Amino acid sequence: MRQPPKQRIAKDAIKAWRLTALILLIIPLVLTGASWYLMYTFNFLVFWIPIVLSIITLLDLIITPFFIPKWRWRRWRYEVVDEEIYIQHGILIVTQTLIPMIRIQHVDTKQGPILSKYKLATLTITTAATTHEIPALSENEATELRDLISELARVEQDDV
Repeated sequence: MRQPPKQRIAKDAIKAWRLTALILLIIPLVLTGASWYLMYTFNFLVFWIPIVLSIITLLDLIITPFFIPKWRWRRWRYEVVDEEIYIQHGILIVTQTLIPMIRIQHVDTKQGPILSKYKLATLTITTAATTHEIPALSENEATELRDLISELARVEQDDV
């Protein structure tokens, strides 16, 4: 069996993912608040719906921002070698992907406002079949990796 990749993404990924999770928690909080409001305003007989939504929202509030980012960061690894890119990610189901250099069509970096706040960027690797991502790399590392993969993919394609 193959050894896991050696490179890790930036530790600040945990902070960025935590902030994203907290922002997205607005949706279940609003739905839970609306269910309580509707129950009291219109005297709904289905009192268990707001209670169940409150429990789910509370679990989401605890697990999503505080545990999942750490678990994701521990599993996210990558490695770039001459012939391929090896990516491993997942929490419960760990996915290991090998991307042959010869199949790479282009490589990009992207950065949204949350990643920008922590000086991180995501590297996207596009093949004919799909797009793969290595999230939350430092800006410099993402740029250097993009250039390296581009060079390696170009050399591989010139050899064919």
